[in-house]
Amino acid sequence: MATKAEGIVDEATGKLKDAAGALLDDPAMRISGKAKALCGESQQLMADAAVVAREAISDNPLLALGAAAGIGFVLGALWAWGRD
Repeated sequence: MATKAEGIVDEATGKLKDAAGALLDDPAMRISGKAKALCGESQQLMADAAVVAREAISDNPLLALGAAAGIGFVLGALWAWGRD
């Protein structure tokens, strides 16, 4: 799993690549840089979401267990309904 630091590095690398593509007038390099920057941002968001989820589960484990059981029940019901 990517860490927040890796996301920051990827975002910065992507922005530099985008700037180099603009300087060299290379659209492919710009697109690649923008994509890498977006991947870096999403890595950071996922790292933040993992921290929030970990804290929520440690603060109230029974609520997390109940939510997981409820989601499992709904998915099982949808799966069984779709089999007919």
